[in-house]
Amino acid sequence: MPISISMMILSSQLVVTVADNVPKFDIARSCKLDVAATAGLTVDQSLKSCINDEQKARQQLGALWSKMSAPQKASCTAQEAVGGTPSYVSLLTCLQMDQWARKP
Repeated sequence: MPISISMMILSSQLVVTVADNVPKFDIARSCKLDVAATAGLTVDQSLKSCINDEQKARQQLGALWSKMSAPQKASCTAQEAVGGTPSYVSLLTCLQMDQWARKP
């Protein structure tokens, strides 16, 4: 089935729009799954700590996001989609590692 040029242009604009904003993750869900997989601290302490870490990482991503290239953002965001429990901490780490790897 042929794809029209207007459809290609529309889809490319949608990708750019999505890439211009930090993705929205359900950190409560991700943290609950992470806490369930760990031992040591109480569940409440672990959950609060996880949510706090995710919120801090989201803030750091807000400052870094506009400085990253679209391919960098797309690659790291796609990696976060694997497994179904995305994390701002992991996304931030991916972008920082990519940034450091590109330095001469």
